[in-house]
Amino acid sequence: MGQRLEENNVKFENDRKKSYLRGYRMHGRRIKRIELEIDEIRNLKMYPSVNNDGMPHGSGQGDLSSYAAELHEKEEKLYQEGVEQVKAYKDISWRIQQLENEDERDVLFYRYIKGMNWWEIASAMDYGERWVYELHGRALTNLKIS
Repeated sequence: MGQRLEENNVKFENDRKKSYLRGYRMHGRRIKRIELEIDEIRNLKMYPSVNNDGMPHGSGQGDLSSYAAELHEKEEKLYQEGVEQVKAYKDISWRIQQLENEDERDVLFYRYIKGMNWWEIASAMDYGERWVYELHGRALTNLKIS
């Protein structure tokens, strides 16, 4: 019973560390999504829908101001997400560098900063995948995030 509880605690702690380490790439995905949203807003403004009802309409100035406001909001969101990504990179990178073992540092860097697959990491380090998994487990054990 005691050993099972300890195993659960280690698994929980490792999951917590992996979630923390994934933060940098998560910001990158958000940035890409916001950039796509900005592109979509610009495309919609460039090619507005046509209203062929023959009725007179206003100048569309209100439409332009709402477009500008929405675009500004997305650009501000993009900037803030970029700031958060840089903060996450600095913090995660610093914590990885605190590991004593260079192989452990490399595995975490390749996996969580570069986003490489296990086989790519094994190839880059000239190790087998099983050894890379072992190094990853050791690195998680030794990584301090609190």
